[in-house]
Amino acid sequence: MITTNPFVELSALIPPAVMQAYVILMVLLVIGGTLLDVVHKKSAQYFFEKGQSLKKIAKREVTSGEKMGLAISTVTNEVLASSEFQNPERRVSHLFTMYGFVVFVVTTAIMIFSLPVEGEGSSLIPLLWHLGAASLCFGGYWFWFKIRVDVRSEGNQWYDVHQSDLFIVSLLLMATFALVWSLMQSAGAGVLAGISLFIFIAASTTLFSTILWSKFAHMFFKPAAAFQKKVAVADGSRDKLPDLPELTDPSVKEMYPDIPTYMGDNPPNMGLGINREAPTHY
Repeated sequence: MITTNPFVELSALIPPAVMQAYVILMVLLVIGGTLLDVVHKKSAQYFFEKGQSLKKIAKREVTSGEKMGLAISTVTNEVLASSEFQNPERRVSHLFTMYGFVVFVVTTAIMIFSLPVEGEGSSLIPLLWHLGAASLCFGGYWFWFKIRVDVRSEGNQWYDVHQSDLFIVSLLLMATFALVWSLMQSAGAGVLAGISLFIFIAASTTLFSTILWSKFAHMFFKPAAAFQKKVAVADGSRDKLPDLPELTDPSVKEMYPDIPTYMGDNPPNMGLGINREAPTHY
């Protein structure tokens, strides 16, 4: 099963041109949704204005060569290795999910655009497709049932689903039912295979068409924020950023009345109060 391209058998029911058009449509939805997200959340304006304000307090100018080095460092550390995660479990879960997603999506496109094929074709790409989906499920379910339900990190029950969970839920459904569909199809379970295929397509469409309301675009903004932070450290402007106000500040208490005032060395977890109310930027 895992070395067979499941889309070959599907091409007997759905023409390869239709499947290829669907993949192209999903790519266009990702591009369009990301651009709409940038406009809606004013992310580009935020980065530009923050960059301009940091330049005014910079101690030195960062050369083009240094910026290239910082960009490479951002790609190798924050993007490829997810070094921003201090929690080892969160980091490993993210890496399994991220690389599983990349392998799954790339191999899906390769298998669909290689249709029609003569014979069985290469078994490597289908193998990577199944392994990518399995890796995505492993990392995603690890996050959902182990990390997300941890009160110290998220504090949500596994069945407590919010709009912010749209990305991870549709992602997990897509990978899970891709594997179930492949299994049912290879076993000759026609009805179950059809149901699994429908959920697989529905989850995929939801994932790639709801970028404006999910955290999908977050993956594009995180590297930009990490790079800007590295530049700010290099030019010295980050050293001059004002300190965060104390929790006893009246303005802070007015904005976040649920945050407890605590002056000890080991303050209790306050993530649930501030994260849900505080304005966020990428």
